[in-house]
Amino acid sequence: MRGTKMLKEKKEPEIVKELDTTGLFCPEPLFQLRELSEKVEIGQCFKVVADDPAAEEDFKRWAKRVTDFEIIDFVKNGNLLSFTFRKKNDGGE
Repeated sequence: MRGTKMLKEKKEPEIVKELDTTGLFCPEPLFQLRELSEKVEIGQCFKVVADDPAAEEDFKRWAKRVTDFEIIDFVKNGNLLSFTFRKKNDGGE
């Protein structure tokens, strides 16, 4: 069809692993996040749930510091924090 653009349907990320760190306090949620991050492949997403108030800043700082992960979703519901991370390729995409 000429003149018609096809829009790509935005897909929800496929979560390959989930980590529940509720009830744990700093630095344990960050340690477990790092450990899990070593087990995912490029392009894969994983979710981490926490209720430690320090986790919000710790996880955001970690994602900025490492170049191969990005936060693609963050939800704060009361004291419950939910982060979805994606491992980027070597070029940072």
